[in-house]
Amino acid sequence: MLWSKIVKRKWFRPKPGILIVRISFLLICSGLQAQNPQKILPDSTTIDDCIKYAIHNQPLVKQLKLDEGISNQNIRIALSDWLPQINSSAGLQHYLKQPVFLFPDVSNPTGSKLIIPNGVLYNSSIQLSATQNIFNSDVYLAGRTAKNFRLQSSQTTQGAMIELVIGINKAFYDVLLSEEQLNIIKEEIGRLTKSLKDAYALYQNGANDMIDYKRATISLNNALSQKKNATESIKAKISYLKQLMGYPNEKPLTLKSNTISMERDVLLDTLQNMNIYNRIEYKLLQTNLKLQKARVDYYRMSFFPSLSAFVNYNIIFQNDVYTELYKRSFPNSTIGLSLSFPIFEGTKRIQNIKKSNMQYERLALDTLNIRNEMNTQFVSAMSSYKSDLASYLMTRQNIEIAQEVYNTVKLQYNQGIKTYLELIVSETDLMSARINNLNALFMLMFSKLDVQRASGTISVDY
Repeated sequence: MLWSKIVKRKWFRPKPGILIVRISFLLICSGLQAQNPQKILPDSTTIDDCIKYAIHNQPLVKQLKLDEGISNQNIRIALSDWLPQINSSAGLQHYLKQPVFLFPDVSNPTGSKLIIPNGVLYNSSIQLSATQNIFNSDVYLAGRTAKNFRLQSSQTTQGAMIELVIGINKAFYDVLLSEEQLNIIKEEIGRLTKSLKDAYALYQNGANDMIDYKRATISLNNALSQKKNATESIKAKISYLKQLMGYPNEKPLTLKSNTISMERDVLLDTLQNMNIYNRIEYKLLQTNLKLQKARVDYYRMSFFPSLSAFVNYNIIFQNDVYTELYKRSFPNSTIGLSLSFPIFEGTKRIQNIKKSNMQYERLALDTLNIRNEMNTQFVSAMSSYKSDLASYLMTRQNIEIAQEVYNTVKLQYNQGIKTYLELIVSETDLMSARINNLNALFMLMFSKLDVQRASGTISVDY
């Protein structure tokens, strides 16, 4: 109907060339409208996709980049004092009452002094001045510390980005853990549903009493309750992951991973040693130490004089008649050096030197403290990883044992040897073993991330 209405309009009867262009335009527009506006990330989003999206869209990342840009602008502002400073001014002045000079009367030295007006009624001037710092403690400090301030800003951003990446990794795998647990619960519900049907059929035929049927109903209801809890938990965890990514909460997000690839990626070298110089926190502390050392030198240099060069050019207009004011000018110019030397400022400079030295010593002690703290973090993280690795290997063995037990009990139950209670217990043990194995796998992944953070092997390109 819409196409027929369009064809009937007069504007759709142009020349063949224009007709082709308009048809192409309509097809392109209809194609754009057919696209799904909800789709931002791929249907199956990997952890790398999440991190890339966060780097480009997370408000925190944008704030960090802005902070880094602000820091660079502050450096440029401070360094601009090394460039010539040029200023100009202009003024117009009219004496309502002229100043006078008193001169002795040469013809009558003992008489009253002569009153002679000073200057003219109208004055106007244009001043142009330029100064160039040759030595100044402030601009010297700005030039000396510019590199370290840029490095400090970059390291601060990198440290925050590393924490964000670790948070996204843990949130991502936390969602996957809950989803895998939900899949296990769904499989268990399928088995329990079949068991319930079998128990009910036996009860209807009079082969068993109602106890097995009731127990199967209880087990199935418990599994359905677990499914509901797991489903709601996944919603909350996905929302938290979206928050870390800066992803719109109303947009769908489907994660992609599998336990096989995780089992392959979760292993690391447990014999590695920690290199504290890889830690971004230690690098940042070293940078702050250099900046504090430069601040100590700055206060020491406050005893030195400041030297600058200057050039001044003035154009002065003077006349007693306003209309004739700008017909004649009296220019003058100067060039020279200016030396400023603070002789005594109380004891402020000495106290500032002492204070900055104390701050430097405190930062140096922080270096020792953080070395010990980081070493403890690494040892603790590696110990947790080794413990979680041992637990994971045990849970894999438990799955094999629980599966064998379940298969045997199931066969014996079908033959009437085992009771239904023993079958339920074996099913519960199998599900618990699988869930425990998943928990151990993801805890091992979290421990690996902690080891990588403690060893400083996580890097982020932004």
